[in-house]
Amino acid sequence: MPRDAIPTWFFSVVVVRKGDRFLVVHERKHGQLWFLPCGRVEPGESMQAGAIRETLEETGVPVNLTGILRVEITPEPKYTRVRVVFLAEPKDDTLPKCVPDDESLGAAWVTREELDRLPLRGEEVRDYFAYAAGDPPVLPMALLAREIDPLPVDLCRKKS
Repeated sequence: MPRDAIPTWFFSVVVVRKGDRFLVVHERKHGQLWFLPCGRVEPGESMQAGAIRETLEETGVPVNLTGILRVEITPEPKYTRVRVVFLAEPKDDTLPKCVPDDESLGAAWVTREELDRLPLRGEEVRDYFAYAAGDPPVLPMALLAREIDPLPVDLCRKKS
């Protein structure tokens, strides 16, 4: 018996760390609160490319993704949401943007203590910063791959 397709939305969320500071976005939407760089992945775009694009659009800061902190799946009756939470570092010393545009009102580097003074869209921002500050296990980027990508050689070798 055929089943109905389940719409699935994919989002990249990025925790960008630079020493004891983290990058946050002053959102244009969602009540103009502060949150992590994040956004929906576009059709044909990889989760990684979506993470890099969204971070640059919202903050003005180019980043290198260094690993995966978490994969979250939220199945609902009419749709499913999938979020991949990446850990990243800035590529260079580019300052966060301070001029509002269609993507955000701006961005800033903050410590965990400074974060307490900002109105946040979600408490998970504090949780992710605390987690990332604690030197957590970080999953390798090779964990996310297209079906046609070959397995990494080091994962294919038998352990002695």
